[in-house]
Amino acid sequence: MGELEDLIIERGKDGVIIALSGGLDSSTLAALCKKLLGDKAIAVTVASELQPEEEIEGARRVAEEIGIRHILIEMSLLKEEVARNGPDRCYHCKKAMFRRIRELAEELGVREIFDGTNASDSWRPGIGALRELGIRSPWAELGFRKEEIREISRNLGLSVSEKAPQSCLATRIPFGERITQERLMRIWRAEKLIRELTGVKILRVRDHGSIARIEVGRDELASLLDPPKIDAIVRGLKGLGFRYVTLDLEGYRPADPPPP
Repeated sequence: MGELEDLIIERGKDGVIIALSGGLDSSTLAALCKKLLGDKAIAVTVASELQPEEEIEGARRVAEEIGIRHILIEMSLLKEEVARNGPDRCYHCKKAMFRRIRELAEELGVREIFDGTNASDSWRPGIGALRELGIRSPWAELGFRKEEIREISRNLGLSVSEKAPQSCLATRIPFGERITQERLMRIWRAEKLIRELTGVKILRVRDHGSIARIEVGRDELASLLDPPKIDAIVRGLKGLGFRYVTLDLEGYRPADPPPP
């Protein structure tokens, strides 16, 4: 990790903000920055309609675990460019988020901002927004992939070392279908209900209007096949406004990329 440590020390010598989502990548990066830079490292989490409440709380917990200064920014990201849910949705969302983080950095007198994008991440429009704003992604720049980061996290003894990948709630809605506060809240409630009933780690409830398409990890499919749990899930999701409740037998896979 010598090259990574050198980058963190060099770029963060005058202070650095780490965009902390509470996931594996950003949490491990924040822990390393705290270890190498001490109080010069600051974690910042953006709370908006697009993040499940559990993820915001998870970011708080991991920041406390690391012992890093943690700032929470509350803002709305459901502007028209995001709500219309075009192929460039992620670009507009990330740009708004990191513009606000950049403003905070200027207020604090900090020049450098890191995010947790890693070399395993496929290209997304949001990455373009990060580059435009001068946000650095140490994992990606030095070729660190997800499993390598997970191993570093284990070595640091972090509670998030086995955490499953998460994504914003907007990824549950197909491109071209409008994102509303009501749909986001329905998705959040549906996923919360299923997690409480089954304990699954990987879960997405894809919102196709009247249809809820449930994805879980392939090795967790059996967790949803218990008849009483099925009945409770169906009742719960129909109570949220879905007409049909389906289980995707292919299991979880990342949301479809935006059309060309």
